[in-house]
Amino acid sequence: MMRQAGRYMAEYQALAKRHPSFRERSENTDLIVEITLQPWRAFAPDGVILFSDILTPLPAIGVPFDISDSKGPVIQSPVRSKEQVRELVPIDLDMLQFVGESLKILRNEIDGKAALLGFVGAPWTIATYIVEGGMTNTYTNIKSMCHTAPDVLKGLLSHLAQAISDYIIYQVNSGPSVYRYLIHGVDSFHLMCGSSGQNHISNRVVKAAGPKGHILNLGHGVLQKTPEEAVAHFFDVTRRLRYDTLFQGSVAEELHHVA
Repeated sequence: MMRQAGRYMAEYQALAKRHPSFRERSENTDLIVEITLQPWRAFAPDGVILFSDILTPLPAIGVPFDISDSKGPVIQSPVRSKEQVRELVPIDLDMLQFVGESLKILRNEIDGKAALLGFVGAPWTIATYIVEGGMTNTYTNIKSMCHTAPDVLKGLLSHLAQAISDYIIYQVNSGPSVYRYLIHGVDSFHLMCGSSGQNHISNRVVKAAGPKGHILNLGHGVLQKTPEEAVAHFFDVTRRLRYDTLFQGSVAEELHHVA
């Protein structure tokens, strides 16, 4: 309910009229802090979720986007080729300083009275926007890419996984104690990736999550005709993963390098 407070809070709706640009509201430190605190001041929940958007880091990896009142997010040049994937850049965290500053201010404002939650989108969720060029109900292009250009999709997801991992670490260093990791539709297509694809994706998610615990989600919306053995494999992989034996040594070195 807190993440969707803008749907029912008059205070937010009045602010949105004064600042009609969603990107301004989600990329201006003062507005981010104010919007984040509105439902906390009103309802005193146990957690305070950073007001942000899953597409916020896109310009920092070289993918500009706009938000249309009628269409929502619009990416003028969808990424669908190897050449376009190669043109993506490592995430420039300097372009996201408004996120870090907002989290530091919020940490001080909340002062331990509630958990501060960071906010990022999962690589697959972000990839659907980048490939489709915006919102979609059919996922036509990215589903096609799974079969016709799997190497392109793998390259895109790999780039996004690294970028989002770096973005999470950046947010962690700014103060959140918990994370809202927004995943939309990931498992439906995850199960179509074959056993090697599932192994790679699941391992990478757990590696990035770190040793403090995680939920590896298999949600609703599984596609019709999904192979039953693919579902079984997902559960088998999930049960076998042990962070301390698989990643402990290598991750400490990687995180030190990123930080």
